[in-house]
Amino acid sequence: MGDTTLTTADAIGLDDRDLLMRQLGRAKRRARLWAFALAVPMLAYLLVILLAPIAVLLVRGVENPEVVAALPLTARSLDGWDPAMTAPPRAFAALAIDLSKLPGGGGQAGGLARRLNTETPGARSLVMNTFRAMPLPPGLSDEEYRSRILEIDPRWNESKYWMAIAKNGSRWTPDYLLTAMDLQREGGQITAVDPSRAVFTKILWRTCSTSFIVTLWCLLLAYPLAYWLSSLPARKANLLMILVLVPFWTSILVRIAAWIVLLQREGLINHGLQDLGLINEPLALLFNRTGVVIAMVHVLLPFMILPLYSVMKSVPSTYQRAAVSLGSTPLAAFWRVYVPQTYAGIGAGALMVFILAIGYYVTPALLGGADDQMLSYYVAQYINVNVNWGVAAALSTVLLATTLVLYALYRRLLKTELSMT
Repeated sequence: MGDTTLTTADAIGLDDRDLLMRQLGRAKRRARLWAFALAVPMLAYLLVILLAPIAVLLVRGVENPEVVAALPLTARSLDGWDPAMTAPPRAFAALAIDLSKLPGGGGQAGGLARRLNTETPGARSLVMNTFRAMPLPPGLSDEEYRSRILEIDPRWNESKYWMAIAKNGSRWTPDYLLTAMDLQREGGQITAVDPSRAVFTKILWRTCSTSFIVTLWCLLLAYPLAYWLSSLPARKANLLMILVLVPFWTSILVRIAAWIVLLQREGLINHGLQDLGLINEPLALLFNRTGVVIAMVHVLLPFMILPLYSVMKSVPSTYQRAAVSLGSTPLAAFWRVYVPQTYAGIGAGALMVFILAIGYYVTPALLGGADDQMLSYYVAQYINVNVNWGVAAALSTVLLATTLVLYALYRRLLKTELSMT
């Protein structure tokens, strides 16, 4: 009888535990759903503001819709055509039909003309002149279409314009990305462009080298300042940190205007150096690489100070004193004990400054010369002036790829450092 009572009690206790576990599981699921619901607005914001534009950018870098949308019949008529020969009569007939179907406002024709003109100079006027002469009388034979189009503009007899149409007859193309890397397609092969036309690799190198110089100067200036701030009492450190953050509260255009006043030949810096007898004539500090680096260092310096300061505050000062008490010199203790513990701050600050620097546009545009413009300047040029969104998207993709490579390298180095420690 006692054994039966004990078994029943155990069964009741087991049921209570099962019920409690089920209730706990339901509570956890409700908490997770509630947390996910709270995060949905932020996820949607990131999707719309960040991820969607990047996706559009990547797609636009390989999309080539102008020719295939405006001249579908012409592109198909050139399948199997030998560029060494003149275009077949059927291609002229298809061209006339395609141009006749374009809207009368000329917007789509203008986009087609600009796209072909990037491949072959002179194609813009050729396409627009032919478009304005459309439509031709219906019922003509292919040879008659050919004769009529050659009467409109004899340049249609040149194979280079037909080659541009055939080359861009697909909606997707690697040409924009190849152009951004100074490469080209010729006869199905990818080759380097002529050295006289190779500009984007030089611009990318200029962008990376300028950003590296700016990052190095920011590190050299920020490290001792952050070290000094981390050694101060909290009250004084917070007060001085406000001065570090002042540039965040000032418009970048105002700061650039101030640097123009300071760096010009008759500016305060040149006058001060001449009054001190350090120079005999004004230095060229404006509209060159020097002015760009000075202004960018000033703007980006807080982004190096803040990560260094946050890491240095967590490093106990007793480590250095212990090393000195064990016989190390203060300088050796600093380099061998203190600096290795700030590698995380150095890496984070350098990565942040470098990534921000490679995307700079306003500062080099206003303070630099023609040979000091960075890649972002040419992205804006292709969007606003040349209206070539494909090349602009490809150049932006190159910048994005450079950023991702740097971030992956930083993560790899950080993981290696953590495994060693």
